[in-house]
Amino acid sequence: MNASNAYELLSTVQSARYLGVSASFLAKARVYGKPAIPFTKIGASVRYRKCDLDAFVAANLRCSTSESDITA
Repeated sequence: MNASNAYELLSTVQSARYLGVSASFLAKARVYGKPAIPFTKIGASVRYRKCDLDAFVAANLRCSTSESDITA
């Protein structure tokens, strides 16, 4: 991924689709701060950087279901 794609801003719906979660999941994460997924507000719009979404996925990789869940 080149630098311009990494910092591409996605809407909540686009970000949810990218992560395979619901938009409601992301809205709740913004309110409660868990899981911690960085976002920005531009006016009234919430946006997510692709690089932050990728970092969130990378930080939550597991090899076993018995590993502790550090984001919940």
